[in-house]
Amino acid sequence: QETDHIWGFWDGPNLAAASRLARKRWHSWSIVTGRGKAVLRSQERPYTALHRLDWTAHCRAAASRAGVATLDGDKAATATDLVFDSRPPPVPDGMMLQHFLGLEVRSRRAIFDPDTAILMDFRVDQSRGMHFIYLLPFSATEALVESTLFTPSVCPESYYRGEIAAYLEAHFGLDEFETLRTERGVIPLGILPPRDPSIPGVGGNGGAIRPSSGYAFPFIQKQIDRAIAAACEGRELGFAVPHRRVDLWMDAVLLTVLRHWPERAPELFLRMGRALDGDEFARFLSGEADWPLRLKVIMAMPKAPFLRGLVRLLAGSRPQLTAEAG
Repeated sequence: QETDHIWGFWDGPNLAAASRLARKRWHSWSIVTGRGKAVLRSQERPYTALHRLDWTAHCRAAASRAGVATLDGDKAATATDLVFDSRPPPVPDGMMLQHFLGLEVRSRRAIFDPDTAILMDFRVDQSRGMHFIYLLPFSATEALVESTLFTPSVCPESYYRGEIAAYLEAHFGLDEFETLRTERGVIPLGILPPRDPSIPGVGGNGGAIRPSSGYAFPFIQKQIDRAIAAACEGRELGFAVPHRRVDLWMDAVLLTVLRHWPERAPELFLRMGRALDGDEFARFLSGEADWPLRLKVIMAMPKAPFLRGLVRLLAGSRPQLTAEAG
């Protein structure tokens, strides 16, 4: 049985089909720390929540209408002209991970602000590394609440559950709630070689995950759209890494800072939230930044930790830059 997840992304021109299937969209989102809060707004680029099973059902139906057969499970060998591999690549020990557990909860009282998504609330335990709560309010009484960490090691399930419960009690006065659904995940934060070098990769196995954020869905759609456009022009069908080299470099420096100085994370993300407007924030996280926007983010950051991070990065292994230039 397929498991369900909520995929989050900022709406964009190539995501119209996904946006139509969205469970909810927020034109306002926030970043919260113990020292302040940034609230960003965008009419053009709302933050969007999509159920995985809704999207896969839509894609299977579209494929069926186009005469495409889908084989599930262990099937006998089938003759093929092209094979692409979307299985997750192996993750080396010590790699930075985004790992989380989320509970979709229901309260008896109206406690959530349904108009504002909380992308990051750092008012939780930071002893294990960068840790925040991600909260998507579907109504005043229902929300997806995730305990999310950026560290090389996954935590026991009891840790995430305890942090979610403590957060809801401390900041919403909620000590009892109904759990409607649970989801969990572990996402490698970096560009990894494909699972099988002899088979071209696609999706997470093709470098689509954004290293600094773990966002994948919009980049997979971009990867697929570009591959189809190239094939329609007579070029060979293939799935390139959908990130620019400069963005991968910036991500690598940020991840180095977060690994070695995770206590700086709340300040860094709050600074970015306060320096950008909602449209700029959505463009930056969606891989659509130009140089003026990149420089705006760089100028908003404290320089010392990033210089130290750059030195550490250059002293170690360089990030793989099999991506588009720019």
